[in-house]
Amino acid sequence: MEARSPIPPRQQIRALHTESTVTVYQAYGPELGPAAARDGRFPAAWKRERMTWVKPSFLWMMYRSGWGTKEGQRTVLAVEIRRDGFDWALDHACLSHYVRELHGQPGDWKRELKRAPARVQWDPERDLHLRALPYRSLQLGLVGEGARRYADEWIVGIRDVTPLAHRVHALVRDGRLDAARALLPIERVYAGARAAPEAGGMPPGP
Repeated sequence: MEARSPIPPRQQIRALHTESTVTVYQAYGPELGPAAARDGRFPAAWKRERMTWVKPSFLWMMYRSGWGTKEGQRTVLAVEIRRDGFDWALDHACLSHYVRELHGQPGDWKRELKRAPARVQWDPERDLHLRALPYRSLQLGLVGEGARRYADEWIVGIRDVTPLAHRVHALVRDGRLDAARALLPIERVYAGARAAPEAGGMPPGP
């Protein structure tokens, strides 16, 4: 059995972060992933006009990509971005679904969503078996100005963590959960952003 620990709040940002950077995860196919890891930036084929979703949770990325085995997601990237960029995205984000208490009329929310360069979505966090947990993990969607800033201004470095994904998965399959857990990135509570609660139901920073 996995060790028990206190259950985090239902919505909480947890991430590998330093005083100046935050690490988020994405998975790509062979036409984008290897080149991005090699060059430390996305190649010209990366489309800045499309929405891109980043995930601070390594295990949520494992769930989404099937441990880096799903078609088009076989290169898992750890993208280290500037903390002020991450905070900017949160400060300018709109919640991806309508909540009457936060948004008033549905039309107001739809207009805000259309204008926003970032979207906040909360999805169930995952355990080592990729089962849903009773608390949520952040997904951050970037579009328009948000996607352009992400690709051109915020990136500090990009690492291919596909081998790590495969090592952790192998340990889980073998039932060696403590060894698997020891390899996971250390994702601490992120309280740096003073994002308004209405941007995603998250409390403001201290």
